[in-house]
Amino acid sequence: MSRSGADLALLLIGGFRTLVDAAIADLAAQGYEDVRPIHDFAMRAIADGADSASELGRRLSITKQSAARTIGVLRERGYVTIAPDPRDARRKQLQVTALGFEVMRAGEAIFDDLRARWASQIGATELAALEKHLAALVGAAPIRFDTPGWMATDLS
Repeated sequence: MSRSGADLALLLIGGFRTLVDAAIADLAAQGYEDVRPIHDFAMRAIADGADSASELGRRLSITKQSAARTIGVLRERGYVTIAPDPRDARRKQLQVTALGFEVMRAGEAIFDDLRARWASQIGATELAALEKHLAALVGAAPIRFDTPGWMATDLS
């Protein structure tokens, strides 16, 4: 049975969603019940240099207001702080806290475990081949952190 291109896209999104939903459940079981995918995207962007709401918004392709709300939630939960910029005392700078990095490491370990579960389901060789083929299809460009904004983009 031949599948359509749309079926392939849905399978890829379904695979992504299956992994992310399982990771969220596992994080909750570890005591991080308040973490959502956008939080991970935001913390990774902040750790990579997005040190303001404007820059975070640009990196995630969301509005500055949405970025500010996300920052507020992350601050409230202790995952990021706002500190004076050492280069310019008039500016404030976002930083991921030790707890934020702990959550990101826990998530990475969970994704490693989920990958191992998939390997046990379909075989390590098959999973390695799937990853190799996806890497060839996706290309060498780094994965962008703007997935939340891209998924919500209104094209009308």
